[in-house]
Amino acid sequence: MARTFEELVAEAESVSVDGWDFSWLDGRATEQRPSWGYQRRMGERLARADAALDIQTGGGEVLAGAAKMPPVMVATESWPPNVAKATALLHPLGAVVVADPDEPPLPFADGAFDLVTSRHPATVWWDEIARVLQPGGTYFSQHVGHASVFELVEYFLGPQPEKVRRGRHYEDESADAQAARLDVVDLRFESLRIEFFDIGAVIYFLHKVIWMVPGFTVQQYLERLRELHELIEAEGPFVAHSTRFLIEARTRG
Repeated sequence: MARTFEELVAEAESVSVDGWDFSWLDGRATEQRPSWGYQRRMGERLARADAALDIQTGGGEVLAGAAKMPPVMVATESWPPNVAKATALLHPLGAVVVADPDEPPLPFADGAFDLVTSRHPATVWWDEIARVLQPGGTYFSQHVGHASVFELVEYFLGPQPEKVRRGRHYEDESADAQAARLDVVDLRFESLRIEFFDIGAVIYFLHKVIWMVPGFTVQQYLERLRELHELIEAEGPFVAHSTRFLIEARTRG
């Protein structure tokens, strides 16, 4: 028997959104993955590095998937629940987690690392990345691209101006990297299909990815959520598209 709107809402509201593990959505939402396999390729680079930094590591889940850590492995994170989670996960693997507010400067010396990685950073301080990398060092990252999941964003917030839709564009990020004296050696972009199968999945997603609909609460958007629930019940999954780009850049030796 299908669960009611109220039951789905109550369930989604009761779930912890700490960390960066989306396994609660298994069977309730799907998302295509980029073809390049970021975690695998990140792991290959970590295995060759001497000193590496993972910026905005979240709960450490992506970094923990690396088969081999370099002799010096540091991760930064700003949100206290994630700092604790990442510390518990990464310390046994030989990585030190540093609480950092995600604002410049990074708390490291010039040229401290030969590799800097980050998966889905919320902010990117290119000058700081270039500063902490050694000459010839590499930044390797998967970023969220422009207008990602905007079908869902605009369902709640209405049409967004072009400047907002253009934010995080891979061409602009590449230009900013080069302005910081980083040479972009690889840049790839993909748009990927997402399906939400019930309203609980939508609520969980918006609670976890808090910048999609800033200040989102069920109470504030109750009627829109109810309408979306009815739409999913009548027509099937709500479809959106995430955007991702892979960027690899090197400091000029």
